[in-house]
Amino acid sequence: KSFLESGGFLQGVSLEVLIRAAGYIVLSLVVGLLLYWLYRKTYSGVVYSRSFAASLVGMTVLTCAIIVTIQSNMVLSLGMVGALSIVRYRTAVKDPMDLLYLFWAVASGIAVGAGMFYIAIFVLIVMAVLLLILKRRKGPRDEMYILLVHYTGDGMDEAIRRALGTSPYKVKSKTLRKHDVEMAVEVRDKRSGTGFVDALRNLNGIQDVSLVQYSGDYID
Repeated sequence: KSFLESGGFLQGVSLEVLIRAAGYIVLSLVVGLLLYWLYRKTYSGVVYSRSFAASLVGMTVLTCAIIVTIQSNMVLSLGMVGALSIVRYRTAVKDPMDLLYLFWAVASGIAVGAGMFYIAIFVLIVMAVLLLILKRRKGPRDEMYILLVHYTGDGMDEAIRRALGTSPYKVKSKTLRKHDVEMAVEVRDKRSGTGFVDALRNLNGIQDVSLVQYSGDYID
């Protein structure tokens, strides 16, 4: 009752309010673009999604716009809460890093929209330094491959081991059929080369060789 009697919901729009709101939106756009660049720079998955990276920019700006709207008008803020409460998102996020960037974009938009842009900038600097440092620690020695070999004949296991040379490897699975054998080997190549594939191809008894780079996490 006291709020209604005070007329707090009848807040007018002045030039100062418009300039401040425009400044917040522009700043959120800058932060979103930096998130876009950082996501592209540190992405380590299999297929890069440009639409997801672009959505980080839009999410930062839209979140900032929501916060600015809530601050400028109490009635609109109540309607905004009711409208957002019925929205449901069903998109599955497969990579935990994508979820991190989503929360990061939302948090940055909230911070900028609330006028605490220094928090958004400080978090951006800290997270950027952290992610870039962690990315640089992964060098050529961290190249991991899954090697699939189909072969026939006896004594091929020893020949395959010799072809792998000094590359650390681990046999993950071995399927024995009537006439041939399928073996999956996890190979870590510190020299960032795949010369052992040509050595395997030249062996007698090798039917086919498949090499797939593994970009997931592994433990030494």
